[in-house]
Amino acid sequence: MATHVHSIGETLPARYYTDPAIFAEELERFFCQGWICAGRADQISNPGDFFLREIADESIIINRDNSGQVHAFYNVCRHRGTRICTAAEGKFAGRIQCPYHGWTYALDGKLIGAPHMENLPREDYPLNPVGAELWDGHIFITLDPRPAPLASQLDDLQQKFANWRMQDLRFYQRRRYDAQANWKLIIQNYNECLHCPVLHPTLNQLTDYLSGDNDTPHRGYIGGTMGFKPGIETMSLDGKLRRDYLPCLTEAQRTEVKYYAVYPNLLLSLHPDYMMTHTLWPRAVDRTEIICEWHFHPQEMAKPDFQADDAVKFWDLTNKEDWGISELSQAGIKSRAYKPGPYSVREGLPHAFDQMVLERERRDRRNHSELAVQRKEAGADDRT
Repeated sequence: MATHVHSIGETLPARYYTDPAIFAEELERFFCQGWICAGRADQISNPGDFFLREIADESIIINRDNSGQVHAFYNVCRHRGTRICTAAEGKFAGRIQCPYHGWTYALDGKLIGAPHMENLPREDYPLNPVGAELWDGHIFITLDPRPAPLASQLDDLQQKFANWRMQDLRFYQRRRYDAQANWKLIIQNYNECLHCPVLHPTLNQLTDYLSGDNDTPHRGYIGGTMGFKPGIETMSLDGKLRRDYLPCLTEAQRTEVKYYAVYPNLLLSLHPDYMMTHTLWPRAVDRTEIICEWHFHPQEMAKPDFQADDAVKFWDLTNKEDWGISELSQAGIKSRAYKPGPYSVREGLPHAFDQMVLERERRDRRNHSELAVQRKEAGADDRT
């Protein structure tokens, strides 16, 4: 008798979306121990430019120094621990100065002024650094004091999107959203389109929700490609192309959109004529701040008839539909009636993401157990 596979696995138990203790563990595991996307290099295009990011109760300054180098620092003065910077973004006047006692730092973090501190070895008191590296114009930071290189986390992504020349694209507009949903629900929703005919009537007019191919899941990302319906040229309110194609794309790449979740917090959407990014910033077990940005080629932006609101308005509408359904998922999962449900064979990417979350949890617990055994054995040796 023939058998048919109706499911590839089940969704996660409720505790992964509702338990503050698990949320705290995931915040440390994914957002503090690895590389996270903080934003774009063109946001700090000139020396002194800066912006702040907050993660796990830490405030991080990201800036560019006089040599053009991008840096990241804890937003903490080395004198008495005062938070130095309160503006979300701006430009330092050639230095970084604490508002309390005037300790002053160069743009590269070195202490250059400490009033009433004669004979202080200034080289011993720079701003506490945070790891910062760039990938094709994206700034990544890590709170790990001894991180592996960013390249090891990105895996083969470093060259995968070379034709889009992301480093050449420039910021156009930003929208911030506050979704009352766990961060994992945002990623799961992004990585399947079976909901598109029901939830996204405008989007469903532009793209075939069953089209395209998914990449084999990698340890650092998941994603795939979707094609347009006949007559559609890009993702916008009417699907009409109002900008030139990005200059290095192949004919095939002009007919598709790539959607990739780069763990843990970058959602990368590459269109024929622009790039859209979302960065996720978990604020609580049931709350995620989302920063969405649109980026275009500077030659297009320089044209007097340049317009991009067709793309921005389309995705703002779609974003709000996605965040709304994610909030309903969060509300339902909190119910005592919730039980893990079956994933369709077409929901392979969300299932792969869940498996990655569980494997990272198991690995950390094994490591903690092994460390506890080693400490116990070391203690026994000290007593003998």
